[in-house]
Amino acid sequence: MAMAQAPLSAIDWLTETPTVTVTPQGPPVSEGAEVPDISVTALDAPRADAVGLLPATVTGLPTTLWENSTTAALTRYLDRLPDRPLPALQALYYTLLLAEANPPPDTGAEARFLNARLAALRRFGAVEPALALVERAGGDTPALFDAWLDLALLEGSEDMACKALARTPHLSRDSGARAYCLARAGDWETAALILHGAEVTGTLGEADVTLLALYLEPELIDEIDPPEPPNPMTPLRFRLFEAIGAPLGTRDLPRAFAMADLRGTAGWKAEIEAAERLAETGAVAGVRLFGLYTARKRAASGGVWERVAAMQALDAALAAGNAEALARTLPEAWAAAQELRLQTVLADIFAERLLGAPLDTATRPLASEIVALSSLYERASEILPPSTPRQRLLAGLARGTPQADDAVTPLESAIVDAFTSAAPAPEHRTLIDGGRLGEAILAAATQLDAASARAAPSATRAALSTLRAVGLEDSARRAALQLLLLGPAR
Repeated sequence: MAMAQAPLSAIDWLTETPTVTVTPQGPPVSEGAEVPDISVTALDAPRADAVGLLPATVTGLPTTLWENSTTAALTRYLDRLPDRPLPALQALYYTLLLAEANPPPDTGAEARFLNARLAALRRFGAVEPALALVERAGGDTPALFDAWLDLALLEGSEDMACKALARTPHLSRDSGARAYCLARAGDWETAALILHGAEVTGTLGEADVTLLALYLEPELIDEIDPPEPPNPMTPLRFRLFEAIGAPLGTRDLPRAFAMADLRGTAGWKAEIEAAERLAETGAVAGVRLFGLYTARKRAASGGVWERVAAMQALDAALAAGNAEALARTLPEAWAAAQELRLQTVLADIFAERLLGAPLDTATRPLASEIVALSSLYERASEILPPSTPRQRLLAGLARGTPQADDAVTPLESAIVDAFTSAAPAPEHRTLIDGGRLGEAILAAATQLDAASARAAPSATRAALSTLRAVGLEDSARRAALQLLLLGPAR
């Protein structure tokens, strides 16, 4: 029933992208969340649903993860994943979504399970791993093509998908996509014919017809105004607005669109804001955001520039080993991170340096809690040996052995109870006993996410107990620490 906690999480994968040969390797190094090199080979539907980027040797999860669940049941869980999960659970969701495992037994030609995983990744803004996943499966099938093209458009790398559609028109029923891709391939005449046919038959709406007409005939831009941005916005519509010289901002669009501002075409401010938005869900690694924060001197004051100043000041104080400066800059950087719910991102960026930094007595409690929110959580007590019940509780959780005497609130007591039990919660045991391990993990994780939003002790106890019972000890410890340190508002 139990498995070892994953030695490398999917968040690590986003930071240290391995090549997608799905073989064990040493820890690769990357500047950020880069998409691996992909060898695209079309797969039959069952194999497509089994595709992952993280092998069992990396995730610690068995390949039987989904074998006894139905696609419908798993899809219901994936469709209900929260927009902003607890960071520890966000990492777990990525591990599940990117895991290479046998598909549900009812998988079919529609590749519904893979499409559900792709949709969940896209909602989190994780365009790069989603694109890597669909390309590994082979996106040139009717079941996967639309998802492939959408993800490629968001990343600005649609050439391969467009060439596939130009070669094989039946891959998509979207006349707009066909016209766009044919035009990119230089077949403007056929693209115009498809657009005309779609306009006559009503296959495309007025806004799409106008956008494509302006794209195909740029001289019309002086005569025809671009349409109002339609709702819903699609990746193709977004890119067409950009192509006709009327680019749209991404702030009010779904999170995945923020990826468009990281293609090197946006200004520094837009890049930072996009990276902040994506870092909140782990779709962009903290090191990439930090690189943007420190890329140059801030250009103004207020808003994003205050966060830039705070991060640069903390970086400088740590580099100088100046305890007085750290006493001033660490709280300022923490407040800036809290503003955007990026506390765990800041923690993972600075934890190792804080462990070796000169810290005065007043700064140590905050520094210790920041380290407790990082992957180095077990070392937080090196900064501040615990002396209060709360500090002892946090240190005990970091070791996996919290003591009941240190728990004060009902939530703290529930968390301690979860770490004294080796059995899964009754509501999850049936799933585990039925060989539906992945479904049980999703049930526990989503239960904990819901409980964390309202500080529900009973549900918290149940979910943490199950995560520990199936071997996800690290996820349980980090989730518990985050519940106590970040609170429901997080």
